[in-house]
Amino acid sequence: MSDLLSGGAEAAAGLAVHGARAIDEQSPASVRRALVADGVPGLLARKDPTLWGPEAEPAAAAHLGWLDTFHRSRELLPQLAELCAELGDLDHVVLCGMGGSSLAPAAMAATLGRPLTVLDTTDPGQIRAALGDRLDTTVVVVSSKSGSTIETDAQRRAYHRAFLDLGRTPEEAGRHFVVVTDPGSPLVETGLEMGAFVIVADPTVGGRFGALTAFGLVPAALAGVDVAELLDQAEEFAASLGGEDGNPALALGAAIGAAATAGYSAVALVPDGSGLDGLGDWAEQLLAESLGKDGLGLLPVVVDSPDEPGATGLGVLTVAYGGSLGAGAVPGGGIGAQLAVNGPLGAQFLAWEFATALAARVLGVDPFSQPDVASTKAHTTRLLEALPAEQPAFTDRALQVFPGRAIQVVPGGTIQDGGLADVLRTVLDAGDYLAVMAYLDRHDDAEIARLRSILADKSGKPVTFGWGPRLLHTAGQFHKGGPPSGAFLQLTGVVSDDLAIPGRPYTFGRLQAAQAAGDRAALDGRPLLRLHLTDRTAGINQLVTAAQAL
Repeated sequence: MSDLLSGGAEAAAGLAVHGARAIDEQSPASVRRALVADGVPGLLARKDPTLWGPEAEPAAAAHLGWLDTFHRSRELLPQLAELCAELGDLDHVVLCGMGGSSLAPAAMAATLGRPLTVLDTTDPGQIRAALGDRLDTTVVVVSSKSGSTIETDAQRRAYHRAFLDLGRTPEEAGRHFVVVTDPGSPLVETGLEMGAFVIVADPTVGGRFGALTAFGLVPAALAGVDVAELLDQAEEFAASLGGEDGNPALALGAAIGAAATAGYSAVALVPDGSGLDGLGDWAEQLLAESLGKDGLGLLPVVVDSPDEPGATGLGVLTVAYGGSLGAGAVPGGGIGAQLAVNGPLGAQFLAWEFATALAARVLGVDPFSQPDVASTKAHTTRLLEALPAEQPAFTDRALQVFPGRAIQVVPGGTIQDGGLADVLRTVLDAGDYLAVMAYLDRHDDAEIARLRSILADKSGKPVTFGWGPRLLHTAGQFHKGGPPSGAFLQLTGVVSDDLAIPGRPYTFGRLQAAQAAGDRAALDGRPLLRLHLTDRTAGINQLVTAAQAL
C-alpha cells in the first residue's frame, strides 16, 4: 500500500485523490503526461468538443454544459424555495425517474440523511406498495429528459389514477406532481395539462452528467437537501479543472484511463465508511454508459463494504470513495484500495464527470453516446405486443430454468444431471465476469441481492448485481457495448397480483416481462441463463442456498 501511495494525494477545494500516480505508472506510457502534453485538461475545461474525434464532435458540442451548469442551476434556487414552501404539506417525496434522472438525487438524499422514495421499477408489487404509502401527503416528481421514458410514463399514470381514486379532483391531483424534463419534450405539455408544476432542465447537459441540474436538484430540494451547498462545493472545485497540477479530477481520469490500458478489466466502487452513501450507484452508470462501448471499457462493480467479496481481485481497480479517509485508512481486509477519492459530494459529482470524460479520451470513445441502450427499448416495444411462449429446460421446485443459446443445461450437454448448483456453475464459468440481473421487487425480494457477494466469493471473478429495469439505464450499455466477455444470470418472478397501467393496453407485469425479454433479445449470442421464480420467497431461498453450496 505504501508503494501505491508514494506519490501522495492531489487535492483541491476539499477533494483529494490518493494513489493515482502509482496506477498511471503501471500503463505502458504515462497517460497523465500524454493528456497534459496535448493540453486536454484545459481544453476540456473550456468545453472543446473536438477531444473525442470528429464523429463525437456534434454530440459533445451539445452536451458539455455540465462543466459549468452549477452557474445556471443557481437560477433555480428561488424557484425551488418557492416550490418547497408551496408544497410544504406534502412531505413524502416520490421520485419517478430512471438512470440519470434518479441516481444523483438518490445519492444526495442518502448522503445527507433526507427521506426520498425512488421508484425506478416496473414490478407490480413494488409499484402497488408505493401507491399505498402516505398517498395523501405525497408529491411525485416525474423526471425524464426525453419526456417519453416508458417506465416513468407508466408510473405517472398510476399515481394520477391513485390520486383521483383518493377523491382528488383533476386540479387537486395535479398539485401532487412536479415534472422535470428538457424544454420542448412531450412531458412539458403533459405536465401543464395535468396542472403539475413544470420545471425545465438545462438542455446542454446529458442525462448521466446532469447531477447538478434540475434532475438532481429538484427532488433533492423537495426532500430537504441544501442544494445550494452542493453548488457551492462544485463551483469551488471547478477552478482546479483546467490545471496541470493540483487537479484531482485529472489524476482520477488519468488513473482510470491508465488502468484500462494496463490490463485492468473492472473497477470496484467501494464506500470507505465516511459518508457519501449511494455515490457508487451513480458512478456505475456514469462509467458504464460513458466508457462501455466499441468493445471497450471497465466493468463497474458496486460493492457495499471494503471487506465484501469482489472489492479487490486480479484485474480489478479498487476505488474507495467517501468524505475523509485516504486509501491506506480504508477499513476492511485484503489489499485495500488502490485509489481513494475523498471530499464533499458536490465536488465529487464534478470530479467524476471530468475524470470520465478524460478516460473516454484515453480509450477513444464518445462519452456522450449510449448506442446500445436503444436495442433493448426496441425489443421491449415489439415484445409488448406479443410475448413469446417459452418452455423451461427443466424445473427444480420453485425455479424454472431457461438457458440461452450459449448455455446448455440439459442431460447430454454441459450439465449432466440438471442440478441447480451445476447450472449456476456453468453460467459462472461461461464469462470473465457475471452480471446478475433481477427483474424483481427490490424491497420484498431484497434477499436475492446476496447473490452478488456469494457468487463473487465462489468464483473469484467480478460479479455485478442490478435491479431490472433500472439496470437497462445503468450497466446495460456496458453489457451490450463493452468487451464481449460477460455471462448473464437473469432472474424473473411470478406476478401474483398484477397492476393495470391507466390508458395503456398492458399491465405493469407485462411491461416488466417484456423488458426482461427485450434485454435477453439484446444479449442474444452471449452466455445467458434465466431462472424464473414460480414462488418468489421459496425460489430466492432455494437459489441462495444453491449458490452457497457451490
